[in-house]
Amino acid sequence: MLAELSAEKIKIEPAPSPAKIMQIGMGFWASQTMLTAVKLELFTLLAAGPLSEEEIKQKLDLHCSDRHVFDWLDALVSLAFLERRNLLQDAKYHNAADTDLFLDKKKKTYMGGILEMANNRLYGFWGGLAEGLKSGQPQNESKSNPHGNMEFFTQLYKDEEKLQEFMNAMSGIQMGNFMALVNQFDFSKYNSLLDLGGADGWLSIQVCLKHPSILCTTFDLPPVEPLAKRKINGFKLSDRIQVVSGDLLKDAIPKADLVSMGNILHGLSEESKQELVKKVYESLPAGGAFIAIENIIDNERRQNTFGLLMSLNMLIENGDAFDYTLNDFERWTKAAGFKRVELIPLAGPSSAAVAYK
Repeated sequence: MLAELSAEKIKIEPAPSPAKIMQIGMGFWASQTMLTAVKLELFTLLAAGPLSEEEIKQKLDLHCSDRHVFDWLDALVSLAFLERRNLLQDAKYHNAADTDLFLDKKKKTYMGGILEMANNRLYGFWGGLAEGLKSGQPQNESKSNPHGNMEFFTQLYKDEEKLQEFMNAMSGIQMGNFMALVNQFDFSKYNSLLDLGGADGWLSIQVCLKHPSILCTTFDLPPVEPLAKRKINGFKLSDRIQVVSGDLLKDAIPKADLVSMGNILHGLSEESKQELVKKVYESLPAGGAFIAIENIIDNERRQNTFGLLMSLNMLIENGDAFDYTLNDFERWTKAAGFKRVELIPLAGPSSAAVAYK
């Protein structure tokens, strides 16, 4: 009987393994190993050239044993953030290529702002996920504030240093997305761009650097204005990028041919999402377009793990906010009057959802 069974008909099920359980369950070990390197500016230090363990220990003022410094550095090697020649006392450590590009604070491509915020803010708040799921309430700075959604900004705006850290984080998480968008979307068809919730103007800067004829307006709350002007001035683009202060949910928004939002819609309740989409539609001319740059979740809700986790982060931050699928976006935009939508894949788990009037 067994001889008659072909190899093709024999299905061998893989043995159950705890590997994934341990990798995810203890994932904060790897996370903190890398986040600590960002906090101590190890990658910025190594951008100048390879160093030994002893040199790193001295320059970063580390007082633990040599063995534990080696453990930290070699863990970063195993995680592919660092590369190494030789071993232990003979070793020289240097940045991996992507680490050097994106985690050296002295480079304009630095995206560590989002990681700094993750370490300084989000890491502790995520310990409240179970409570957030039970209560539906934010677990951040606004936890004890009765005003709820997005109230944590009130705390951030009281401290310019913390606000700058948040702006750096937003620029960091969108760095690759904005660079991809300016190359994939034809901005030359439009004379003007309005970036709602534009933070420090990073998207407007990227658009102007790539497309010399378009004029941009970056729109955000008043405390952000000096930060945006400072960054825009640094790129000598003040003649092409206007900074306007206001509340995008309460105030009239400037007119433009094209309206964009980077990680704005996901921070709102569904009712507020719909209201804002309608407001954008009414502000646009015929032939105008609306771009939402987000971690758009796949319609089957199986693939974009980062987008799903970001949606849980919105529970932590705002309570009733959430990330969404392209089907969700199409439903809201068509209800507002937009004719069609498309999805433009950007960097990593992010995409641009575009609605055309």
